[in-house]
Amino acid sequence: MDFHTSAVLPCDRFVPFRHFLVVNNVPCEECEYCGEQYFKVDVLKTIEKEFVKILSAKKKPKKQLKVPVEEFAELK
Repeated sequence: MDFHTSAVLPCDRFVPFRHFLVVNNVPCEECEYCGEQYFKVDVLKTIEKEFVKILSAKKKPKKQLKVPVEEFAELK
């Protein structure tokens, strides 16, 4: 088992893809054939449960990031 640096996961439970959670040091598996890294279902379910707690204000995240957002059509 390896540890992926971080995972950025969207949550569409409340508003489609308007909320993201960055999770550091997520355990991941690696395909022996192609080397692709992937997350086991139980790991993703754990992250999802915590994400829902954060979005419903039952849990405070360790840190918040401010992310700039642009519309492609407005770029020059």
